[in-house]
Amino acid sequence: MHRNVVLVIDAARAQGLELATTTYPEGTRTAEDAARAIGVDVGQIVKSLVFAVDDEPVVALVSGANQLDELKLAAAAGGTRARRLDADAVREVTGFPVGGVPPFGHRQPLRVFADESLLGYEQVWAAAGTPRDNFAIAPAELVRVTAAAVCDLARRSAKT
Repeated sequence: MHRNVVLVIDAARAQGLELATTTYPEGTRTAEDAARAIGVDVGQIVKSLVFAVDDEPVVALVSGANQLDELKLAAAAGGTRARRLDADAVREVTGFPVGGVPPFGHRQPLRVFADESLLGYEQVWAAAGTPRDNFAIAPAELVRVTAAAVCDLARRSAKT
């Protein structure tokens, strides 16, 4: 088992959650790749996106079917501007590579914001520290374990 997966399992256990992870050799780097490998709807894939709101790194948990609205994230975090961190900065603040960032177990404490659309699923899947390892979790447990603020983070298309 990859050391990053062990870190995620240990972080979950510290929160009273036992995780069962699965490795997908074909990779789960993108939401589409993960949904295909796992055999679930792309909406059930949790994207753990690391942004800086003003100067504070935060994590936004967004359904694989949605895009993050950066203005909504900034407002939810009490800031004025959100920008995506580059891969090096993501690894520095979380300890994990882009494509494998889990929703918890980060190198430093980060505020977490979860898009409310994730709560519409019975089960969602998130990265377990690598671009090949994932775990299933009930959305309510995900919110509990991450202490996430649940809010509307999804970008709406011009048609809606």
